[in-house]
Amino acid sequence: MLQQAVPIRADGLAAIEVAWFAPLCSDDFRHLGVPDGALRSSYANTRDILLRAEALGFGNILCPSSYQVGQDTLSFAAAMAPQTSRINLLTAVRCGEMQPAMLARTLATLDHMLQGRLTVNIISSDFPGEVEDSARRYRRSHEVVEILKQAWTQDRIDYDGEIYHLKGLSADPVRPWQTGGPLLYFGGYSPDALELCGRHCDVYLMWPAPEATLAAQMQAVHARAAAHGRTLDYGLRVHVIVRDTEAEAREYAQDLVSQLDDDIGRQIRARALDATSLGVALQAQVRSQADADGYAEPGLWTGIGRARSGCGAALVGSVDQVMTKLERYQRLGIRAFVLSGYPHRGECDQFGSKVLPQLQTCQFNHVYGRVPAGVPATPLGTGPRR
Repeated sequence: MLQQAVPIRADGLAAIEVAWFAPLCSDDFRHLGVPDGALRSSYANTRDILLRAEALGFGNILCPSSYQVGQDTLSFAAAMAPQTSRINLLTAVRCGEMQPAMLARTLATLDHMLQGRLTVNIISSDFPGEVEDSARRYRRSHEVVEILKQAWTQDRIDYDGEIYHLKGLSADPVRPWQTGGPLLYFGGYSPDALELCGRHCDVYLMWPAPEATLAAQMQAVHARAAAHGRTLDYGLRVHVIVRDTEAEAREYAQDLVSQLDDDIGRQIRARALDATSLGVALQAQVRSQADADGYAEPGLWTGIGRARSGCGAALVGSVDQVMTKLERYQRLGIRAFVLSGYPHRGECDQFGSKVLPQLQTCQFNHVYGRVPAGVPATPLGTGPRR
């Protein structure tokens, strides 16, 4: 029998946050590894995917960050703020790329532009062209997040850390729309990563793996959060291929990699800034343990990882099978799902029309925690802080 991985919050138990993906990072294909000019990462294409996700009712959308192959995340989010009215933007931030007080002001400004629809994906990684010790990267990320929280909750920023030293800086310009600032989503697998998330972040995001592996990871993160007197929400970043029948879904999955040259796939994986991270290594391990058709367990197909660093597996099946899989994840305690598919606009339509209308969904914000989908956050109120 499937065991619950962590204690589940009592609020809105049946509701989940369902997000889509904005391919800012040249990660859109009809056949993996085969460039398609019509799917090239551009402002217009990515804007259209985001607007389509909002129209279909997705509660959030991940706007990723990557230097080598990406559009600028914060610029894109700012451009989309006045064009959207309901969907949250999960905006990725690489800690240290911007001076922390300036980053706090930038994110607060975005939160006002979005009227509380900003969520932030905290990333701790190397900078373009640099390689640093992992411990130092996470020390820097700790300090960045601590400065953000000072800026968003105090009148002054006074911080004396190993890396950053800020004294007597007024926080008046950096009050965000949401009380306490946007929710922080985070993913990582090293001990330093778990400590950062358990101490400072709100939603722990995992990459796909067998259910038992996910449960064990959630228990480890829960223990770190509990050590700081905190309770987190949990999320899964995963691709999806859903069709009316399992046979159709599996056929599409095989066609997706039918033209993939493995050398090209390795080049695609290697160009990412996180290509040597522990999380990527664990995705490769899941892929190596899959069956001959690439399935690590029923409905979890690892073929996408042959041509993608990071999240490397997809839920594949009929509408009922994919919904059943999501329900199993919910019973583990997973409440947020960040989905994507290839090509992103087409698979957004598939999931958004076949599965999403049958789900009870919500959105996360930093005032009341979880609200019905489409209800904006408010700058007022005194709801519980996480």
